[in-house]
Amino acid sequence: MILCFFIHAVCVAGWERVTYSAGMTIQQSDSAAHGLRASLAGIVVNAVLACVKIATGVLGSSYALIADGIESAADIISSLVVWSGLKVAIKPADKEHPYGHGKAESLAALVVSGALVSAAILIAVQSVHKMLAPDPPAPKWFTLPVLVVVIALKEVLFRYVVKTADSIESTSLRGDAWHHRSDAITSVAAFIGISIALIGGKGYEQGDAWGAMLACLVIGFNGLRLLRVAADELMDRAAPEGQMIAVRGLAAAVPRVKSIEKCLIRKYGLGYVVDIHVEVDGGMTVREGHHIAHEVKDTLIKSELKVVDVLVHIEPAT
Repeated sequence: MILCFFIHAVCVAGWERVTYSAGMTIQQSDSAAHGLRASLAGIVVNAVLACVKIATGVLGSSYALIADGIESAADIISSLVVWSGLKVAIKPADKEHPYGHGKAESLAALVVSGALVSAAILIAVQSVHKMLAPDPPAPKWFTLPVLVVVIALKEVLFRYVVKTADSIESTSLRGDAWHHRSDAITSVAAFIGISIALIGGKGYEQGDAWGAMLACLVIGFNGLRLLRVAADELMDRAAPEGQMIAVRGLAAAVPRVKSIEKCLIRKYGLGYVVDIHVEVDGGMTVREGHHIAHEVKDTLIKSELKVVDVLVHIEPAT
């Protein structure tokens, strides 16, 4: 727990400088800073745990713990992908990317969720290899307290990262959080397997391999679930119904707006892009209609709905 607070403090100090770059709202910049801190926390924790697991696994004759350590090392790469995706996603629009770089966050989510599925397959293959081994060595007892610490630390990290991901609506960070949870699950499986091997004695050395096989099913399921979400975002799936209702309500409340004819919303990076058709009095001037369109856009962007851009089409009310 002390290590978690230390890491959080380091991340806060390291990323407090993620301030308001051109084209970003304060809300977007704060979300990016929170996401980068959570991703950096994952990198630091996984680096420490990878060294501890591999060293303990070698000394304690635990193949499961060595494999678990290798997975933690691989998780560093996924956290780096998330970190890089968030850094790119918050960059303002430029000449080559006039709509911004928000898709980078969804691409990072796709890579991370794919890595989660790959990790499940790798664990399954490693487990089968151990099952087929003729005379696997029995693990040592001191591997168990190490796993207890690892499980507790990874669960705390998972809760911290997934809470941050939910608050900023980051699919890639949510996938990174599930990498931490999958690491905790495989560690639980290793703990159970090693306990069975130690208690059962001769003939029960493969207990951790069977536990890991069950764990990989859970990890693979969550990887596929997150993969679908990332793919939906890349294909511009419509935003949740609640978001649609809230946007329509705010736009309709703008003075002199008669009604909302059409409203399309899609996720883009850490926010949402809105295309909305607003009906106004058909007798008003172009200048008045333009002013109302700006009021609608400003109202939505300044709201708590994480809207990053709005295209308003003015139509005469029938």
